[in-house]
Amino acid sequence: MNRSLRIVLAVTSVFAMPMGLSAQPGGVKSTTRQNFPTDPALSVPALGALVSARTSEMADVIARFASDQQVLQRRYDAPDSPAQRTRTRAFYVSWRARLGELAFDKLSQEAKADYALLENHLRYQLELMDREEIQRTEMLPLLPFADRVLRLQDERRDLKTIDAQASARTLADVTKMVDSLRVLLEPAPARPAGDSANGMPRPARVPAPKVSRTVGNRAADQLDQIRNTVSVWYRYYNGYDPLFSWWVTNPYQKLDEAMRRYATTIRTRIVGIQPAPVVAAGAGAAQAPRNAAAANEPIIGDPIGAEGLAVDLRHAMIPYTADELIAIAEKEYAFSLAEAKKAARELGLGDDWKAAMEKVKNMYVEPGKQPDLIRDLANEADAFFAKHDWVTIPALAREDWRMEMMAPERQRVSPFFLGGDLILVSYPTADMTDEDKLMSMRGNNPFFSRATVFHELNPGHHLQGFMTARYNTHRRVFSTPFWNEGQSLYWEMFLWDHDFHVTPEDRLGALAWRMHRSARIVFSLSFHLGKMTPEQAIEYVVDKVPFERANAEGEVRRSFNGSYSPIYQAAYMLGGLQLRALYKELVMSKKMTDREFHDAVLQGGPMPIAMVRARMANVKLTRDGASPWRFADDLPAPRPFPSK
Repeated sequence: MNRSLRIVLAVTSVFAMPMGLSAQPGGVKSTTRQNFPTDPALSVPALGALVSARTSEMADVIARFASDQQVLQRRYDAPDSPAQRTRTRAFYVSWRARLGELAFDKLSQEAKADYALLENHLRYQLELMDREEIQRTEMLPLLPFADRVLRLQDERRDLKTIDAQASARTLADVTKMVDSLRVLLEPAPARPAGDSANGMPRPARVPAPKVSRTVGNRAADQLDQIRNTVSVWYRYYNGYDPLFSWWVTNPYQKLDEAMRRYATTIRTRIVGIQPAPVVAAGAGAAQAPRNAAAANEPIIGDPIGAEGLAVDLRHAMIPYTADELIAIAEKEYAFSLAEAKKAARELGLGDDWKAAMEKVKNMYVEPGKQPDLIRDLANEADAFFAKHDWVTIPALAREDWRMEMMAPERQRVSPFFLGGDLILVSYPTADMTDEDKLMSMRGNNPFFSRATVFHELNPGHHLQGFMTARYNTHRRVFSTPFWNEGQSLYWEMFLWDHDFHVTPEDRLGALAWRMHRSARIVFSLSFHLGKMTPEQAIEYVVDKVPFERANAEGEVRRSFNGSYSPIYQAAYMLGGLQLRALYKELVMSKKMTDREFHDAVLQGGPMPIAMVRARMANVKLTRDGASPWRFADDLPAPRPFPSK
């Protein structure tokens, strides 16, 4: 059948055969959200427990560090400028030196954990600066003028009296340099017919800078940032200093246009991105950074290699190589695949798990009904947790979250709903193509959504945010996806083990995400190891995970467009597995109850899970932290669903 015809028939079927209530997951139906509390007084906690709560002696130290870091970031606000780099490095080095002066052995276990967390954080910030220095050197052939022009903003922040004529000369010099570099990247002009150049050979053309697509893409993004910084500098003086405006306005406009054209040329000639249409703007107006999700933009990314991954994994306190983590992910994927085939057999489809997933995806709700579905699924999860004594969900945390619709442009990189105190619903809008509408509805079907609403709300991201704003708030500086994403993924595994997913459709919805998180480890780490291109990553996701191609592309795009750290996507499954291993150590051994365990994780604040273990299991700590924890050796076996 013709592809476009299949799409039209599928979209038409939404209206011809709307999904009946009996096909929806769960069974909790309502016309409103569950409102908590019925008695407003229940939203106020017992204050005595808060007054007597144990705190770390290091809390004020870390709060001071975070505050000082914030003021320096505001003060040195020209990103990557000479002064910003110098002052930031000195700040981290000085803090490490001061930290070493503390009497570590006299601290409590909680304070020792904080000490080790701060030392780990400071070391990593310096390692990141070393990595950025290497990247800056790689970009230097394309941006040799960067420090010179960024120094203008540094001098403004130093309150140096400006020399308008000298500033105009600086801008004019940089403009010539930018234009010269751009010309080198553009094709050489053809010699007119009959032009013999007086019989003399044409002078040799200066070779263009040789850099990779990755470096070119990074340099173009950096150029956008430089252009924005220069615009901020210009607007500070323009109009307020008549002499400045008289000297600088014209040179600034020429430099702004030269940098815009140069960034476009880098993207076109080096990166291979076709330029987007230029929207006319007022004279001298700064262009906002490009939309990394532009429809015609290839996915480039910026791989950090095995050495970079080792640095990031050490910061996350993960004592495994990237290849070892890929092997762990493949083992987890094998479990999910076996369970998906089992569910497919229950649906009469044999081992064809992909056909079973297609059946589930086609059970989407009609346009306009997705918010009601999300509301009902949230109510169902609330009701399920209310029946068990697994974790404390304060009454106010059940009441305060809100719902909004996700903007269409954001859906390109976030094809599924997002959550926290505000849950953003991803679903088609009227101006999308029929193909995009169908892929969005199929990708956000009730069964896929049922397995993630509690991931985004309670007891997932919303409850995490609620607790971190109220307990050990100084530790928010140590936020890590292994704690927040890993904890939400842990709850998905936990509810699988506790029969939240019973029907084959519900189990397939949960397994789709479990497969996805395994695949994320494989494709993201493989990309940074240089073993997989973004295009191969998309094909891998399409093959291994039952996502629509547009959803798979969105997942890969947001993994590599710079919005997330290199190991962020691996943190979901790995953080969840770490918490499963810790649950086995502390709860399955009867040392803690479920509620004690989960509350301690949430109230302890964000940090690498190895440090959560050190706190909760009273593991011996040194200034560098705990000894390596090979958590995969201690994992409880995943619970297979009984075969029928």
